[in-house]
Amino acid sequence: MAQRVSIILCDEDRERLKAITADRSRPLKHIQRANIVLHSGDRLPVLEIARRAGVSRPAVWRWQLRYAEEGVDALLRDKTRKPGRAPLTQKVIARVLELTCSQPPGAATHWTGRAMAKAVGISLRAVQRLWEKHRLQPHRLRSFKRSNDPNFAEKVEDVVGLYMDPPAHAVVVSIDEKSQIQALDRTQPGLPLKPGKCGTMTHDYKRNGTTTLFAALDILHGTVIGRCMQLHRHQEFIRFLAAVERAVPAGKIIHAILDNYATHKHPAVLKWLADHPRWTFHFTPTSASWLNAVEGFFSTITRRKIRRGVFKSVPELEAEIARYIKTHNKSAKPFVWTKPAKAIFDKLADLPEPSV
Repeated sequence: MAQRVSIILCDEDRERLKAITADRSRPLKHIQRANIVLHSGDRLPVLEIARRAGVSRPAVWRWQLRYAEEGVDALLRDKTRKPGRAPLTQKVIARVLELTCSQPPGAATHWTGRAMAKAVGISLRAVQRLWEKHRLQPHRLRSFKRSNDPNFAEKVEDVVGLYMDPPAHAVVVSIDEKSQIQALDRTQPGLPLKPGKCGTMTHDYKRNGTTTLFAALDILHGTVIGRCMQLHRHQEFIRFLAAVERAVPAGKIIHAILDNYATHKHPAVLKWLADHPRWTFHFTPTSASWLNAVEGFFSTITRRKIRRGVFKSVPELEAEIARYIKTHNKSAKPFVWTKPAKAIFDKLADLPEPSV
């Protein structure tokens, strides 16, 4: 390809091109094209023209040819493109939406983009755009379980009442245990996060033992009392209750929200409860762990400390958990429950009835 093109500019075209380059209201692409032709008229090399105009060499050649063929007016308009595909008809769109919400043929459990494109006769990208527009995600599945507790409504009203209107001169704590927390050590060191690449971690690991985290979330202050123990029997649970007992100021009534784990109802625990009259247990309905506020803390500590952590021993794991709880308590905020019991009942009314 020639590195120098000679363009002969008449005075009229030169003045017109200079006016275009001096007009600040002009689009940048018009100014660049005018500069290409002006520099070409000065017999500059193509590489120098490209540098001065801020474009590529193919762009220089293209607009030199366009000017030679059609003059200055051709620099101010783009060539029309070939017409693209016709937009999808409403019939096709309705067909895609109908099929997406129905059972796919054969042994498949859900529609894929390619299967839908083949069935309807459109492109994969067209299917993806329709799904994005109508917020359809057939590849995703959300699990649920509706409680079949006969006293479900009574327990929900009790627990939600404690969250939204706690008794005066009382402490409301949400208590549970996170068992089988593994101290996992990776077989090789991972690489850190850097621009363009995510951090890495080996898929295999070495197990160094497990621990159980007992935690009590203070609803009013958002602080957490946590203890790590090797087992989670009723003996360890009673020891943890005693730790909470010592942490709560004297004279305060303690309302504890718990799930229906058998340890929480062990005869020894009930005896301890009878010996400590300021305690009252409130049990969530069966299969309703979402109602226990401390589960949110367990989710957070799992995502931010445990899941990606590398621990060479159980004591190291327990020390990191204790450090996380201490940091959490420094910036803790009150737990806020926003859904009244009626809103929960209305939401659950849309779900299938539980099987007996």
